[in-house]
Amino acid sequence: MIMTLKKNNLVKKRNVLNEIRPSTMSLTEMRFFSIYLSKIHIDRPDETRVVRFPLDDFKTIMELESRINIQHMQKVTNSLLCKVVNIRNDETGGYLGFQLFKECMVDTDNHGDWYVEIDAHDKALPLMFSFKNKYFRYRIENILRLKSPNQYRMYELLKQYEGVGWRVFEVDELKELIGVGKDEYEGRWDNFKKYVLIACQRALSEHTDIKFTYEPHGKKGRGGKVLALKFIIEKNEDYTDQLTLDMYIENSKGGVFGADDVSDADDEEKNPYQERIEFFMEACNNEFTFEEVVVLQDKMRSVISNSQYFDQIYCYHYISDRYKYMELQSKQRKISKRFGYMKSLMNKEI
Repeated sequence: MIMTLKKNNLVKKRNVLNEIRPSTMSLTEMRFFSIYLSKIHIDRPDETRVVRFPLDDFKTIMELESRINIQHMQKVTNSLLCKVVNIRNDETGGYLGFQLFKECMVDTDNHGDWYVEIDAHDKALPLMFSFKNKYFRYRIENILRLKSPNQYRMYELLKQYEGVGWRVFEVDELKELIGVGKDEYEGRWDNFKKYVLIACQRALSEHTDIKFTYEPHGKKGRGGKVLALKFIIEKNEDYTDQLTLDMYIENSKGGVFGADDVSDADDEEKNPYQERIEFFMEACNNEFTFEEVVVLQDKMRSVISNSQYFDQIYCYHYISDRYKYMELQSKQRKISKRFGYMKSLMNKEI
């Protein structure tokens, strides 16, 4: 039996799977995995491990262009098939690594309609099926408005402990779990607080069923460095109206990266294209306008490969690295036309 993408269901995720460090999954791939988990039945692995997506729905979830060739589809689906998880053996220090998905089929059905069909890897089945305890669940609506991997992972990590009401992380551990480099924001606590903690706090409060506060926990390091954080997790009943999966797909139809989407940037309901650009605006410390960042995105697309362009995290760091370089140069000499300078950095690469 093949499960198709129809009704919205709960995501049921084993705690051990949630604690696995992310392996360079982009936001779209994280979202896809959650949608996959919402479509399977944990007590029927043989019947529900294969999930079929209409091609248009798959392209919407993965934020792909409405018109796309089969070669690029292969790159996207192959990227999903390459996603690996590593489960550590705390007793020996070793680990077991395997892929999340075994195979993916892109083809037409008996009516000539295109679909994408994906099957879990045999090694991953114990993480996804037939578990009776030590798991948590959430409705898929809670992650559809989140616009960065940090926000997505923070939601899942705290949702897992909602029943407890609190959770303590060492700062380095938290960075690793949400996909932030250990050395990123090192010595720049204010930036980590602003761009990660506060941004996640605001996003979860606005769009999900939980909210949190946090405070330093335990002893501090040299110079008052915060080493650990305690998160207080509460039920949230005051969030913005959420999107169901059906609404998310319907609102995003017509090409995520199409030119028509730019003109809708002021609509009350944000589409994935607008959220993508706003995510890149954060990479520039929100210094540039929406329209200016669209220009930077277009220039970036002329430099990097298609697979890199559709990896939202790669693109974020690509823009962020050039912005940081500009900041470094501005300490040596004044840069009056900063947007023009950013464009010139990319023009040189072209």
